[in-house]
Amino acid sequence: MTTVTLQGAGITIDDIAAVSRQDAPLAAGDQVLDRLANARLVLERAAASGQPIYGMNTGLGANLKTTVTDDLAAFQLQLIRGRSVAMSEPMPRDVTRAVIAARLAMLSVGGSGISPGTFEALLAMLNAGVHPVMTATGSIGAGDLVLLSAMALALVGEGEAEFEGRIHPAREALALAGLKPAELKPKDGISLINASAVSTGEGALALYDARRLMDCQRQAVALSFEGLGANPLILEPAIQAARPAAHQASEAAWLRDALEGSSLHETKSAIQDPLSVRCVASIHGATAEALGRAVHAVEIELNSAADNPLVIAEEDRVLSTGNFHTPTLALAMETLGLAIAQAASASAARFIQLTGSARNGLPRYLSPVGGSSAGFVPMQKTVTALAAAIRHKANPVMLDFLAVSEGVEDHATQTLLTVRKLRDMLELWRGLIACEMLAAAQAVDLRPGHRCGGGSADVHAFVRGVADKLQEDRPLGIDLVALSARLA
Repeated sequence: MTTVTLQGAGITIDDIAAVSRQDAPLAAGDQVLDRLANARLVLERAAASGQPIYGMNTGLGANLKTTVTDDLAAFQLQLIRGRSVAMSEPMPRDVTRAVIAARLAMLSVGGSGISPGTFEALLAMLNAGVHPVMTATGSIGAGDLVLLSAMALALVGEGEAEFEGRIHPAREALALAGLKPAELKPKDGISLINASAVSTGEGALALYDARRLMDCQRQAVALSFEGLGANPLILEPAIQAARPAAHQASEAAWLRDALEGSSLHETKSAIQDPLSVRCVASIHGATAEALGRAVHAVEIELNSAADNPLVIAEEDRVLSTGNFHTPTLALAMETLGLAIAQAASASAARFIQLTGSARNGLPRYLSPVGGSSAGFVPMQKTVTALAAAIRHKANPVMLDFLAVSEGVEDHATQTLLTVRKLRDMLELWRGLIACEMLAAAQAVDLRPGHRCGGGSADVHAFVRGVADKLQEDRPLGIDLVALSARLA
């Protein structure tokens, strides 16, 4: 398996997915440890000069003005223990791995001042398959330190961790993997936790899945064009050039390619199809634009020193920052959620067109037998329920926060909440795409002599590899579940 190498730049959402879901090894590039060591020297010189350094020789949050004069290394243990207040269900294994990989990617940039030994210990823990039990609730988008404290505690042998499918006390899990608990140096604790690595790592996985689902939605549309007997002229390049909206031309080109060779090009079609068909290139173009912006926002976080305080080695300075704050990422996730809701709404509308009362030359309800047969019309309720749930999840949450820490932290972004509601939307969207594909395949089968284009024929074959054509009423929910699982 290909190793993902940290260089302090260039980490992508694909890299995070490979580490988290395929257990790809993660390695530090040749310059990373030197960069960390250099930053560490700058940090230690600043501390020795008497400079107050947040979280190293001062308290955190409301305790900002409290000077720490005792054992600075012991304070780092106190710091991570005192912030271990997250609750609810543990994060899934792949998310936990994504979070650790994201934090390592950020640390490799070199702005945290973390000791190289602690960095290497965290890297070894991930590669050995020791996964801290990290509960999911406690971030408001002003850094994910409450959640990341469980990662830091496991690294020093406290709390719990999963190893080879079983939960152990963290010290035992490390021992089973041949590792020893890390010994934190001054500032190592805050370096581990004061970042948005949960939002970034989990966000990377959500966007990786969103990108794949976007391809599935395109395929469903191609099959719907065939099933509805839609007019392919709406995809002509000159139409897209007349209004060059974001990605509209490329989305139309994708569909044109998928429909190449279809008998749609040889038959008389309606002058204008419903908007969910006629405007699909611009709808999908907007979604692709929002997805690209969200990926860009996540990859900025993966490759940035978003630390507070920040070691600026080239200037030999340590400064407090607000770089852990992620309003751009939260806004990108909110925008993508709205764009997906638009695409999902169009998918639902096409389903209603496909399954309506003898529309587009198709049998009523897509039933081959007619009469009292329900055909696909009961599935309209499932489609409507899915679309409504998606619209509900699209409501923004990034403005929902309270001032905490005696007013020191009086703004938040709720980035992690925006990521998680997006992930919920993806699950619903996948079910909706499965509904559209199933109905579109049935419509194609009910058009005698129709020839699909090369790409849409592949989609039809994919659907039929999971679910047979409806001949008489049967529990289609079974087919939907199976098809949705295949799309995953």
